[in-house]
Amino acid sequence: MEQVILVDELDNELGVMEKILAHQKALLHRAFSIFVFNERGQLLLQQRALSKYHSPGLWTNTCCSHPRPNEETYDAANRRLKEEMGFECELAYQFNFIYKAELDQGLTEHEFDHVFFGMYNGTINPNAEEVLDYKFVDVQDVLFDMDTNPDKYTIWFKIIFNKLSQIKNGNTN
Repeated sequence: MEQVILVDELDNELGVMEKILAHQKALLHRAFSIFVFNERGQLLLQQRALSKYHSPGLWTNTCCSHPRPNEETYDAANRRLKEEMGFECELAYQFNFIYKAELDQGLTEHEFDHVFFGMYNGTINPNAEEVLDYKFVDVQDVLFDMDTNPDKYTIWFKIIFNKLSQIKNGNTN
């Protein structure tokens, strides 16, 4: 039974809870999202496996998950990148934010999300239980496709991309 770390709005730990229960109750918990780019500046996207308990088959950022109890977020991000996408690279913390969004299956994401960037140009060996497909894509092409086909992407990926464009344009609110 996988557990998540419940937190307050300042990312202070409040306890732990079984992951699916935290999503059913829409409780704020710690998470991370990883964006890996190649030397051409393209973003590595993954398509979630069809067996995932929510958002199956949708395209999203390179990797995302939750740290385990007593696990540092940076360490968890490195662990999951290797488990999910089959490679390691140096990750750099970028920012964090809180979001709340309804998902399918009666679940809600309410996460204090830590965002990391990395760069990688080597072999990718994704875990078939986690990832249906993957591709490197130009950021402008992702933005265009997200506008044209928003239902192809996970809710958190769309939220983070919006947040990234706000930061890039100097608006941090």
